[in-house]
Amino acid sequence: MQPALRLGRQAMALGLETLDLALIHEQAMIVQALPAHSSATRDHIVHRAGTFFAEAILPMEETHRSALEANIHLSRLNQALNQRTLDLSASNRQLKKEIVRRKVVEETLRKSERNTSRLLEQSRRLQEQLRLLSRRIMSTQEEERKRISRELHDVIAQMLTGINVQLATLKMKATANTKGLGDKISRTQRLVEKSVDIVHRFARELRPAILDHLGLIPALHSFMKRFTKETGIRVSLTAFAGLEKLSSAKRTVLFRVAQEALTNVAHHAQAGLVAVSIQRLPKAICMQIKDNGKSFDVEQMWHAKKIQRLGLLGMRERVEMVGGKFTVVSSPGRGTTIKAQIPFNNGAKEHTRP
Repeated sequence: MQPALRLGRQAMALGLETLDLALIHEQAMIVQALPAHSSATRDHIVHRAGTFFAEAILPMEETHRSALEANIHLSRLNQALNQRTLDLSASNRQLKKEIVRRKVVEETLRKSERNTSRLLEQSRRLQEQLRLLSRRIMSTQEEERKRISRELHDVIAQMLTGINVQLATLKMKATANTKGLGDKISRTQRLVEKSVDIVHRFARELRPAILDHLGLIPALHSFMKRFTKETGIRVSLTAFAGLEKLSSAKRTVLFRVAQEALTNVAHHAQAGLVAVSIQRLPKAICMQIKDNGKSFDVEQMWHAKKIQRLGLLGMRERVEMVGGKFTVVSSPGRGTTIKAQIPFNNGAKEHTRP
């Protein structure tokens, strides 16, 4: 069988396939082997030739088997590679989703940082405003105490001293001479009346009794009448009767806001006319105070480190204290408008006067 194996290896070296070798074998049998033998020996020759051919194609079969095994292995590798590609694609999609999610998270964190910084800045400004307001309140209280003390000492005390002197003089002269006694008693009465008027003025400035006894509208009318008389600035008032159903605290807030707003107009606005209107909204009351004076930059005022018009900050604090909303609008040629919106009921039952 060695010649058959050598022949098969030579055929492989020449690049022949099994079919090529089968054709050569067939031609050799037809042309060379079979014609040289008798019919009696041909079957034996064919059998031996078949064995020879089977041995000759063994190297090719082994090569084909190896190639088949290699193909199977390659197919398995391709399948594994395809699966790996699918897994990698899924991982890439998941990675893209994760990248998008992280970008969203990063953007959210940046927005949160900006919002936190803005809130911290607002908190810092509010703290500064509260410190300034606290200082202003203490300073105002001290100035008010000084003024009341000075008025009591310089005016009331002197008047009472004058009254006491007049009474002592009247006491000494009453028994001796009654001439001119009536005039002296009249002068003494006038001193007493003037002292009483000053004491009443102090009481009205500290807390107007008319606000508690008659209500907000009469108190505003009285204050505005006195304001116009002292400043020459005309003031109009529009309101509705149901306003008196507000609690005492809320009526006090509206009165103080109007009082402070008109004081600011007199000191800063250089206005000639002020319109005060109090309107009823579905669930709240809105007081609007509009003047025709000069304007100012509201935003700059709120954000300034040193607020010159702390009266506005005090008004806002009063309104927000009862659950309301305070706004200021000022524009050139249109003056300044102050709005204080206070709810009828902010969670507690309103206490109203009969």
